[in-house]
Amino acid sequence: MFNGNVALKTEVNRLNSHTDLNDFRQQILDSYDPDRPEILVCHGTGCIANGSVELTQALKKACQTMGVDAKIMPGIKSTGCQGLCSKGPLVHIKPHGLFYQRVKAKNAEEIIQKTIIENKPVKHLLYKDPQTGELFHKEEDIPFYKKQKRYVLKNIGKIDPTRIEDKIAVGGYQALAKALTTMTPEQVVEQITKSGLRGRGGAGFPTGRKWQGALKAIEKKGRPVYVVVNGDEGDPGAFMDCAIMEGDPHAVLEGLILGAYALGAEMGYLYIRAEYPIAIKHLQIAMEQAKAYGLLGENILGSDFCFNAQINRGAGAFVCGESTALFTSIEGKAGNPRPKYVRSVEEGLWGRPTVLNNVETWANVPMIVENGADWYANIGVPKSTGTKVFCLVGKVNNVGLVEVPMGTPLAEIVENIGGGLPGGAPFKAVQTGGPSGGCIPYHLKDLPVDFDSLTKAGAMMGSGAMIVMDDRDCVVDVARYFLRFLEEESCGKCLPCRLGLSRMREILDNFSHGCGEEKDIDDLMGLAQAIQDGALCALGSSAPNPCLTTIKFFKDEYIAHVRDQKCPAGVCKDLITYSIDPEACTGCMSCSRQCPQGCISGEKKKPHAIDESACIRCGICMETCKFKAVIVR
Repeated sequence: MFNGNVALKTEVNRLNSHTDLNDFRQQILDSYDPDRPEILVCHGTGCIANGSVELTQALKKACQTMGVDAKIMPGIKSTGCQGLCSKGPLVHIKPHGLFYQRVKAKNAEEIIQKTIIENKPVKHLLYKDPQTGELFHKEEDIPFYKKQKRYVLKNIGKIDPTRIEDKIAVGGYQALAKALTTMTPEQVVEQITKSGLRGRGGAGFPTGRKWQGALKAIEKKGRPVYVVVNGDEGDPGAFMDCAIMEGDPHAVLEGLILGAYALGAEMGYLYIRAEYPIAIKHLQIAMEQAKAYGLLGENILGSDFCFNAQINRGAGAFVCGESTALFTSIEGKAGNPRPKYVRSVEEGLWGRPTVLNNVETWANVPMIVENGADWYANIGVPKSTGTKVFCLVGKVNNVGLVEVPMGTPLAEIVENIGGGLPGGAPFKAVQTGGPSGGCIPYHLKDLPVDFDSLTKAGAMMGSGAMIVMDDRDCVVDVARYFLRFLEEESCGKCLPCRLGLSRMREILDNFSHGCGEEKDIDDLMGLAQAIQDGALCALGSSAPNPCLTTIKFFKDEYIAHVRDQKCPAGVCKDLITYSIDPEACTGCMSCSRQCPQGCISGEKKKPHAIDESACIRCGICMETCKFKAVIVR
């Protein structure tokens, strides 16, 4: 990989053929010294928030002030998300292969001295397995990485996303060159169809069938046809598409260009929510670089194929992830959905045939074209081929980006790759598919994670958010949260969404306050069915899923709220009380110091007590207590 320290050209020379691309790639590879140290610092959004920018600056300064020999002066590279987000900032050092976690700017001089100069590991920065306590030196040995199959994410964390040279060095735009020189547009569509690729945005519609539908519409209506990237990722707990756009923007761009070639599109749009400024910046840089090298724009790679694209910023409305709302937003109108009497491949953007796929779907396209449909179809399971990128978040040790073959059991993702739950307890449930998905309980932990298996369980794949819950999570509260989110994000255009979601949320509010009735559970299910049948768009029709799955798998917890007026998880404030076990309390006074109400009393080294009349049930005392003396009833 190009280390960024060797100047290749003083000016960009346009690539006019596959041969030019290969020659340029070889020039980049020849400039790279595999023995020279390289420090890869994660600049994903999470690591930036934890100080990776300051860390990078500190590493550069340490190299300058510590008198590092010019022969071993390391290249310091900013990369996209390296995956293990809960342990960031992350640093990967080559050729040593060392993987450091939770690195701070204050560690910079120690890294340069020990690892770069003395060729020794900094042991306290190595990854420690949360279950076994074992230290791991290399990324590929850590179970979190070892048990994954990273194809979409293979370059993220390894390349500088702002340098097209890095992307070309690892094979970027080879699929595009192959298609332009050896394949007809029809053959590209055939390969995507044969591969079995299904849309990674939620619905899982076969991508090849969508493209074929657009071609049929073009035969009837003529051109223009448009290709669009849906980067309006809005699910709580989801950041897969953001990480792909930030860490490997050329993968998305190349996929879009290939789709445009297959369909004969001359214009494409990348619809990215404005809350993703780094993704927008990196995509803009990628487009400028690709255009300068003749990989985007007029006569791509010297061919007759011309294609341009532009970025449209979304204003953060969740409903704009829905196709028709997204189209109206690009057209300059309020992002409201419209009835789907006609599919978007026939009448999409400006009433023209339009192919819309999400970020991860487009990023899969170059791999399929380059390696062939059969190669891709052999990954995963027959009706859900390839891999899927998930955001594993919540009550799990290894929070981060996970990529596994379709059909991988849920327990493999949560317990082995995710490292299980803090404390080693089994998970209670996993919410898949975001606010439109559903809760999968622990007894279904061996459920294969693929489109059809999740749908049969009452959940859905969704975009890929996977939220892990333990016994301190209340399913009624979870359903309330997602319904409130969707109620606020709904456009309110149709009656089922506007009134139905509000009424469902009111019923759940009553449960959490201890004033519901058992018959309300049946009312919830009836409302859910009406909303699913009558909503205008997928936001409404899928909104009841979290409520329905929690009732299906955790009905006893709902009944406890209405019949016993208790919250088994100890979450709903009107149904719980806090107390202190005098036998477990050591009188350390930590809880009393942290209590915002000052309602905990007691002398030092003597049992404390909580004044229930003043307690606001914030839970800070329980979080503070190291001796598990605080009890929730």
